[in-house]
Amino acid sequence: MKLIYKLERKFGRYAIPNLMKYVVMLYMIGLVVGTILPPKFYTRFLSLNFEMIKRGQVWRIITFIIPNISINDLLFVILSAYLFYMIGNALERAWGAFRFNLYFFSGIFFNILASFIMYLITGKSLSPSLDYLYGSMFFAFAALYPDTQFFIYFIIPIKAKYMAWFNGALYIFNIIQNLIVGNFFGVIPIIVSMANFLIFFFATRNYKRISPREFERRARFRRQMNAGRNTGNTVRSHGHTVITRHKCAVCGRTELDDDQLEFRFCSKCDGNYEYCMEHLFTHEHVK
Repeated sequence: MKLIYKLERKFGRYAIPNLMKYVVMLYMIGLVVGTILPPKFYTRFLSLNFEMIKRGQVWRIITFIIPNISINDLLFVILSAYLFYMIGNALERAWGAFRFNLYFFSGIFFNILASFIMYLITGKSLSPSLDYLYGSMFFAFAALYPDTQFFIYFIIPIKAKYMAWFNGALYIFNIIQNLIVGNFFGVIPIIVSMANFLIFFFATRNYKRISPREFERRARFRRQMNAGRNTGNTVRSHGHTVITRHKCAVCGRTELDDDQLEFRFCSKCDGNYEYCMEHLFTHEHVK
């Protein structure tokens, strides 16, 4: 997490805002190329082929991200472009432009790196499909907004978290299936894209919440809170219950205990916790 903060401070100004707008443009370019030009044009001139890159066709490192689609895929293109535009914008709003750029372009870089390693090992070039990269974006979206509902076939409602688990199971099944038939090329894009999601997901977790020190701090605060509650914030006067207006969340004292006591709410605690002046600056903050 600290590394991402440092990178954002140093390179944040170079982030591309509204990145998914340009991704949608790539879909449109792919649609035009696949419809107007010959079917093999994409493979001959745009796909990621390291043998051809060695011969000077360096543009392939960039052009392979253009989807290989045609007018026959029009409905699929429209739905996919809309879905990923919505998901990408949601991630950008949640993370900021720089972190979303980092997530997206690191996924592309990992695909290129994996293809290059396989080329060195086998001598064959694998032009990766970025479908799994967009799939990893959906996993990130489901992690952030698990209860968002989508409608399958515009009818069946299903939450994002269940779709993510289902897609994850499909990916695992595809990996096993490709390994059984010896198609290691088919495994690489899935593993690389999921690795991109897992690295980014675990790198941005707040592990302080599950540290032993944090558990001890919470337990100590609960003991203090319970001790305060035991003193009560009500008194019996002439057979009636009197409810006090102020009560310290630590010691449980109220304004009835001492007319000179002053109470303040703590702005750093999550919730409406009131403290006497003795404990206002010494209590453990509620998070």
